[in-house]
Amino acid sequence: MALINESHPEEFILLGFADRPWIELSLFIILLVTYPMAIMGNMSIILVSTLDPCLHSPMYFFLTNLSFLDICLTTSIVPQMLNNLGSTMKAISYVGCAVQLYFFSMMGSTECLLLALLSFDRYVAICRPLHYTLIMNQRVCILLASIVWLGGITYAVSEVTTTLQLPLCGNNKLDHLVCETPVLLKSACGEKEVNELTISVVCIFIVAVPLCLILASYASIGRAVLNIKSSEGRKKAFGTCSSHLIVVFLFYGPVISMYLQPPSSITKDQPKFMALFFGVMTPTANPFIYTLRNKDVKGALSNLVKSIFSSK
Repeated sequence: MALINESHPEEFILLGFADRPWIELSLFIILLVTYPMAIMGNMSIILVSTLDPCLHSPMYFFLTNLSFLDICLTTSIVPQMLNNLGSTMKAISYVGCAVQLYFFSMMGSTECLLLALLSFDRYVAICRPLHYTLIMNQRVCILLASIVWLGGITYAVSEVTTTLQLPLCGNNKLDHLVCETPVLLKSACGEKEVNELTISVVCIFIVAVPLCLILASYASIGRAVLNIKSSEGRKKAFGTCSSHLIVVFLFYGPVISMYLQPPSSITKDQPKFMALFFGVMTPTANPFIYTLRNKDVKGALSNLVKSIFSSK
């Protein structure tokens, strides 16, 4: 009975960097700057993709989904982190931790699948240009985006529900900035090998399989780009694809280092920095990567700003 009563505490204590206050102060200032940048940058991508008729294409439809997803991803963790870093109270309720865990896992897994979908879109556009509008029509795009979101939700529900069922035996202190699956697994007591194995297998499908599809797509794209006779055509194709590849490497690097290794081998501070990287830095960087390397988006943003000032 004691085990049952103490298996789910009323609240968790997120230790973070409590033993190094100077790191907490630095992170607090960084988050105060990067969080508004991430929100405004991704909102700009959504606005220009929606308002500019020139950007009503499958690629920008998927980029709009990516920007919305990044807003949700960073919002699921940053407000709580700011609250913890800016005060001596490091607590989060059990329900709040569970909600954060669901949303963070959902957005992260959905982004894995969405990046694979973006690479497929680029593959069809460059390797099958004559059939692009036929293959990537509006109905197909909505269907593919729906499958991606449904896949992310299904993964999050199965993973988080399995993790929350593990007993913690009174241990409510998490050495992390946010509630995350590997840290909860590490803190759990009792028999958890089956849970770790199940989550690792599922992670392979949600992380490794999309990554393999992305690499295969870009291998075909690379061959097709080299066969383009026009230097201007090669440059345009390379510019569009290189932006997506940068985003892929920025996102998948931390994800692979976190989820494709046993929780027991994860070092003390690794989860904290990895969560900051793909939960804060990547959503902040994505809009700038796509904007700075894309003439269409820069032109649309310029037109939007001009229209706002001219209306005033």
